[in-house]
Amino acid sequence: MTNVVVVGAVRTPFGNFGGVLKDLTLPELGAKALRCVLERCRLSPQDVEEIALGVNFPGADRSIARQAMLQAGIPEEKVAYSVDRACCSSMAAINLIGRAIRCEDIRIGLAGGSENLSQVPYFLPQARWGNRLGDFTVKDQLVISCPHTGVPRAVQAGNEAMEYGIDREQQDRWAQRSHQKYFEALDAGKLKEEIIPLPISQKDGSVFSLEQDEPARRDSSLEKLARLKTVYGSPTVTPGNAPGLNTGASAMVLMEEGEARSRNLEPLARYVAGAMVSGHPHKLASIPAVAAQAALKKAGLKLDQIDLLEINEAFAAMPLVSTHVLGCGDPARIEALRQRTNVNGGAIAIGHPTGATAARLVMTLAYELRRRGGGYGLATLCGGIGEGEAIIIKVGE
Repeated sequence: MTNVVVVGAVRTPFGNFGGVLKDLTLPELGAKALRCVLERCRLSPQDVEEIALGVNFPGADRSIARQAMLQAGIPEEKVAYSVDRACCSSMAAINLIGRAIRCEDIRIGLAGGSENLSQVPYFLPQARWGNRLGDFTVKDQLVISCPHTGVPRAVQAGNEAMEYGIDREQQDRWAQRSHQKYFEALDAGKLKEEIIPLPISQKDGSVFSLEQDEPARRDSSLEKLARLKTVYGSPTVTPGNAPGLNTGASAMVLMEEGEARSRNLEPLARYVAGAMVSGHPHKLASIPAVAAQAALKKAGLKLDQIDLLEINEAFAAMPLVSTHVLGCGDPARIEALRQRTNVNGGAIAIGHPTGATAARLVMTLAYELRRRGGGYGLATLCGGIGEGEAIIIKVGE
């Protein structure tokens, strides 16, 4: 089978809800990431054959990938498509481009995601045809609940965490760890490899350069987290042990291995296997473990062979429950897994722009493995109505 390698990966800093990135459109964000990753790999836009861009909340816009491609200067005859698999969207984009290369349909592709939850509008579903009498109902998609069951995600995550005996205090401690690990990585200069500075025009005509993630809180503490109230009736989830409604974009160049060699491009990582899974709509916190197990089976690997894991912190419950499942309930195994999971912090600190996050997991994993001299990495996350996705990469020989 044709080998697939990642030769470049970047992302924008992730922004807060209503923060400094709020005015950037999805195509603008996506184009910035696409353009930068091509420049980093010294590739011409003409070289790209296919682009897949994850987008979870397109708002009032459409054909986001196509618009981003054109704004990035990629020729109009190239193919681009948007992918929506909820939070899994940009990982689905990577898997789709990886398949296209393995099937020898293409040799060079771009995958990533773009999201700006600050630009999701209110909807008036009844307004087109109108009401003869009575009020209109405004729908807000940012009240995040399962569209199939109507149950808030925070309730689903909290309930499943409690099933595994993972209480509010454990989730707060994981959230605090996320901020701590993030600032350790930031202060050590580790994030410079993946984050591209983003110039932001100010009202006074000046330009401000955003160079780190806006959501992270250096002053976070367990005491502050403990004072926060739970949300939507969840037994454990608070604004502190969950990420915000964020903004950002990510982009990666995937290439057939021989093509990379002919261009003298050193691979950042080799794409080993990817897996898409689905399960019960309420089982969001454990589905990353199911996806991880499916990817391991495809790769012919054991969990003990995986050097680092990234499990998305859609809520603190996700890495806690999923490591519990992967560790088969054994406390020693669970703790060992958690020690090598999200070692530079996760979405609780970094932010979670849903369409772009998954590609961030993969690039964070690749860069950290390279700093450590190589090895296998596994990135996994939940999404949507009981969906999950995972990717295994290898860095080095």
